[in-house]
Amino acid sequence: MSVLDKLIAVSLPIVPKPIVRVFAGPYIAGETLDDQIRVIEKLNGEGLMVASSILGELVTRREESEEAVRDYKNALDAIHARKLDSNIHIKPTHLGLKLDKEFCYDNICTILEHAKSKGNFVRMDMEDSPTIDDTLDLYFRVKQDFDNFGCVIQARMRRSLEDVRRLAKARANVRLCKGVYLEPRERAYTDPRIIQDNYAMLLQELLSAGCYVGIATHDEVLIWNAYRLIDKLGLERHQYEFQMLHGVERELRGIIRDAGHRLRVAVPYGPSWYPYSVRRLRKNPAIAGYVLKAMFK
Repeated sequence: MSVLDKLIAVSLPIVPKPIVRVFAGPYIAGETLDDQIRVIEKLNGEGLMVASSILGELVTRREESEEAVRDYKNALDAIHARKLDSNIHIKPTHLGLKLDKEFCYDNICTILEHAKSKGNFVRMDMEDSPTIDDTLDLYFRVKQDFDNFGCVIQARMRRSLEDVRRLAKARANVRLCKGVYLEPRERAYTDPRIIQDNYAMLLQELLSAGCYVGIATHDEVLIWNAYRLIDKLGLERHQYEFQMLHGVERELRGIIRDAGHRLRVAVPYGPSWYPYSVRRLRKNPAIAGYVLKAMFK
């Protein structure tokens, strides 16, 4: 990763939207539910499961969260009607966490009730460190009434072992990822090798406790370690799944699938594709360099 790429990534907000859209294309399904359904059908046809999410976070008006609830219900209806293999992911701040925690709780329960009626599952994403306590509080509260509910833990965070042990006692359904939010050193590990080692330790804690884990990584070292744990614990393929982002490491996801493991692809969609794309490209500065080259072409 070059210094130039990093500089370009920081400058992305001034890059014309059409250029960003070209490079964001592989990472998002599109702006509409119809776009999303087409991508789900294609991925299901390749033997892959899907996690659908609607782009949006940190809303400033209740109406935005209420619209998100309606959109998620429509997505659940479409997935059910077409018998597609896709669950949904929601972000607490998209559903009003920063506006009113009770309002967010009600919105989550509304979505979960609808998902339950369709035989589907909802996972609540984890966002930056200031939201972690509220997000976990919501998870444990909502989980008392809904068993079709999962959460996310980020291996980057220094607190995650404590959180994982609490979740393990509850036999929670957990998506384990490295985490992409830029956090201060006192809260998060910054050394890539430490993050890898922490991920491996957290995964062992969860799988050993009998938790269903979404092993979310594109890091082949961590994937190999997951293989090792799965073999050591004698797990069946229905006791875990691998997860990857849409548009990332397509060859590797095929290798995982062909080895007999289940794999779920996280696919976002929605009109808020631009801010999402800028964030994603800024987290992958090498890709940002290609954006500059495209501008000169």
